[in-house]
Amino acid sequence: MKVVAKQRNSKMCAVCGLDNVYGLRAPFYSLEDGSVATLFSFRDVHQSYPGRVHGGLISAMLDELGLRALWAKEGGEKTYGVTLSLETRYHKPVPYGTELLGRGVVEKESGNFLTAACTISDRAGTLLASAVVKYYKLSPQRIEAGIDEHEEMCYLIEDGVTEIAV
Repeated sequence: MKVVAKQRNSKMCAVCGLDNVYGLRAPFYSLEDGSVATLFSFRDVHQSYPGRVHGGLISAMLDELGLRALWAKEGGEKTYGVTLSLETRYHKPVPYGTELLGRGVVEKESGNFLTAACTISDRAGTLLASAVVKYYKLSPQRIEAGIDEHEEMCYLIEDGVTEIAV
């Protein structure tokens, strides 16, 4: 599917933060259908049992995909939000050290509320985890007084990705 924009990365986010040595440092792409995608890999520092990723980190990626799906739909990072609920289903063990595909799409949006459906699959298309995530939308000014969101979400590094097989 065609990539229409690369989304920004932050400094220290556990999922997208490029300065977080333990983070995923995942890139995110807005796709032509209004969804979001990422190609990323968990590492051995993200393990639960040997060979498997910790469920909390899987949920963290699914949570990130949900709000970024709104950014893909809106065409930019205009709205932030806080998670109200996250219902995760673990379909198969998620391995580390292998490229995975994360996807998110807005299913419902009304007023200050948003529901997104998110998935993590392996590159063969096997569904590994999925979630329905509900958010309360906030403007950047309401996240926390004194935080400069432009300073935190400061990285926009074009990488030449123009299409993602989904």
